Amino acid sequence: MAVGSSLPTEPCSVVWSCGHAYVLEGAHGRVRWVGRDDRGRPRALSGADLQRRGWSRTPGR
Repeated sequence: MAVGSSLPTEPCSVVWSCGHAYVLEGAHGRVRWVGRDDRGRPRALSGADLQRRGWSRTPGR
């Protein structure tokens, strides 16, 4: 987990959480992190959700 680090803010940034990649989508205050769950279904998370779950800039961390 990127402890004490801020999530990236550039559109199309990628972070990893719980073994899944999430891409930053949106603009002008309406952003969300979009990825897939364990069954391949689309999943959208807020930045706060990712901070709680833990995240990294590289897979497997």
